[in-house]
Amino acid sequence: MMNDETEVIPEEAAFQDAAHEVATQPAIKAEGRDWKGRILLVLALGAPLVALGAAVGSGWGLWDFRPAFTVLMGTVVVAVAVLVLALLFKWINKRSSAPASRLLHWGSVLLALLYLGWIGNIALKGRSVPAIHDISTDLADPPAFKALTLREDNWDSIPGEGDSEMQGLNPQQRWRKLHQEAYGDIRSVRVDMPVQQVIEKAQRLANDRGWEVISVQVAEGKLEATDTSALFRFKDDVVIRVRATESGGGSIVDMRSVSRVGISDLGVNADRVRTFLADLSGTVTAG
Repeated sequence: MMNDETEVIPEEAAFQDAAHEVATQPAIKAEGRDWKGRILLVLALGAPLVALGAAVGSGWGLWDFRPAFTVLMGTVVVAVAVLVLALLFKWINKRSSAPASRLLHWGSVLLALLYLGWIGNIALKGRSVPAIHDISTDLADPPAFKALTLREDNWDSIPGEGDSEMQGLNPQQRWRKLHQEAYGDIRSVRVDMPVQQVIEKAQRLANDRGWEVISVQVAEGKLEATDTSALFRFKDDVVIRVRATESGGGSIVDMRSVSRVGISDLGVNADRVRTFLADLSGTVTAG
């Protein structure tokens, strides 16, 4: 009797293990065959990686920044395609008995949304500022470059030529108008230090920011430097002009920041001028 029981129990256990294996094997195989989720993941990861490669390659001088921008726009289309395909695959999965990998699907959607959000933020910033690339605290007499050279096409693409409100204005006059409307807060600043000390402090701040200081002329109260962006390696040239006040105890500081390439700077030069002068002077305007 006991021999019969000892023979039945192992058989039942083996049968249960086999039944469990059969029940779970299709789900595991179906999970492994989730080609739709894999497609979404490849596209969602590929879009930012390709954009990064295009930017870094442009920064290394492997190709011009314009083709890199074209590739960047292409990756935006790919990210949008991820969202469209995710909706399509979700509808297909509802009509099919095969399980889908939620991790792959929703992870890919999240990656695409984050990438599109980053690109969208840059686009919104570009639309909120005028398409100019030359920012100065003094519009009537912008600080002039001496060691560096102002780009030859600096005034060639100033917007507003066909605008009725700017009819009859030359490029520099249109630039002043657009600049004043968008960046009215950017003005000369007064610093309660003599010229030499201001220039020395400006040089320290430039070095701290990783700028390449090209020229420091203490006697003339001028500093010129170049700031280089991280990815595309865009170079923006900066000139700082410091003049003594009438009393001689303080200084009036003007700053100009100009992009070497491109039409619009997306507000980068204005942000650079604001933050630098804030650190240099405490944002006390000259009035």
